[in-house]
Amino acid sequence: MNLPLKPLLGLALASALAGAQAAETIRVAIGTQDTTINCATGGLLIRELKLLEKYLPREGRYKDVQYDVQWKNFTSGAPLTNEMVADKLDIGSMADFPGANNGAAFLKAGKQSLFITVLSGSTLGSGNGIVVPRDSKVTALSELKGRTISVPFASTAHGMLLRAVASQGWDPQKDVNIITQAPEVAGPALQAGKIEAHADFVPFAELFEHRGFARKIYDGAQANAPTYHGSLVSAEYARKYPEVVVAFLRAAIEADRLIAAEPEQYSELIEKVTGIEAAVAYLYHGPLGLQTRDFTWKPEYRTALKTSIETLKLLGRDSPLEATSFVDDRFIRTAFKQSGLDYDARLARHDKLPLKASDALTGKPITDVQRAAGVWVQGEPKVRHYASIENAFADLQKLQQSGKKARGVYVHDLIHRIKLLAPNTWFAADAKGQLSAFLQKDAATAYAAANKGRVLDFAGAQAAAKPAL
Repeated sequence: MNLPLKPLLGLALASALAGAQAAETIRVAIGTQDTTINCATGGLLIRELKLLEKYLPREGRYKDVQYDVQWKNFTSGAPLTNEMVADKLDIGSMADFPGANNGAAFLKAGKQSLFITVLSGSTLGSGNGIVVPRDSKVTALSELKGRTISVPFASTAHGMLLRAVASQGWDPQKDVNIITQAPEVAGPALQAGKIEAHADFVPFAELFEHRGFARKIYDGAQANAPTYHGSLVSAEYARKYPEVVVAFLRAAIEADRLIAAEPEQYSELIEKVTGIEAAVAYLYHGPLGLQTRDFTWKPEYRTALKTSIETLKLLGRDSPLEATSFVDDRFIRTAFKQSGLDYDARLARHDKLPLKASDALTGKPITDVQRAAGVWVQGEPKVRHYASIENAFADLQKLQQSGKKARGVYVHDLIHRIKLLAPNTWFAADAKGQLSAFLQKDAATAYAAANKGRVLDFAGAQAAAKPAL
């Protein structure tokens, strides 16, 4: 039986097209910053827990698709941006300032990138910090005039440093000597006393403190300049595969849910992957953390991006980039909806991950967190929480006397409401012996004077602590 040639050719073409569709491979190339631990929900946790694979679309046009998921880790945003612009990566996570660089670099190359979500940040500005060598006599930014300060150039910490210097009324070209230095170089330099101060992003100011060779003297919250890390995507990729972009964001949302429920467990995972101690990761990701994990584009974060674009101009890098067109919240809104979450309700909230715990010394529920404290004991899976610094330090003394050690001790700055590592914190004891914590020595001194008290370091505060049962 002879069949007409034309229908056969049509069938062959259809078969070939079907085969081509079945053979389609979609690349999902993601750039991460593992050591920038507040990017964890947009990278490390998704990768290590294989969450992306759960949400990649498998129906409709994606029914027979093969996914080529690629991960590449970076220590900062600039090299990640280079690979995104070169079409070697599709999605990447970085802070507001390098994110502005990303958008400007795409436009310069005749392309476009989109800032699709926030991952974690602080509407106050906490997360960037300035440290000095532990034995330095410097206790405040105002004492750094005429000194050399290193910072990773083009980072969000660089933007914070420029704004902090400006807030002192200084000329960054004349009144301080700002040099570029990556955190992996700054750490040894601080240990050796080769630099007078160093500004850095999450989590290095606190990490250097925790490792015992630096003291944080300035936190970005003092500048009241909001900051955040988030994820960007090539606009071309987003137009081509919007469902894949939403899948990435749904994986990020699940990563956030997991770490919110078990912050100690996933801080341990971050330590295993990055070498950054779990105690430092918990400082950020635990209840009342130094920053807040948040996927919504709050007005403060939009303002931070606008400020970052303006900072680019201060550095002589003019760009037609506009924050209003650079931010695209359509994908995260869709991801929230598909995850059964209310985006607008979360957008309206500014609260941190709440502390729901009882005092480990008294057993009473903690209702006032203004002077709350925590101790993570080595060998224990969970952080012990306390309603007061006095209770925490009194219990810590008992623990130490029994031969136990703390891997992390946490208090909260009374003024800025930010979480601090207690060993490098200043304390003020009032006339009744109540302890309050302060990042800055001058703030502790002022509080002590106003309350007929005295200023104490960590050891002194421990010695003075009498549990407020």
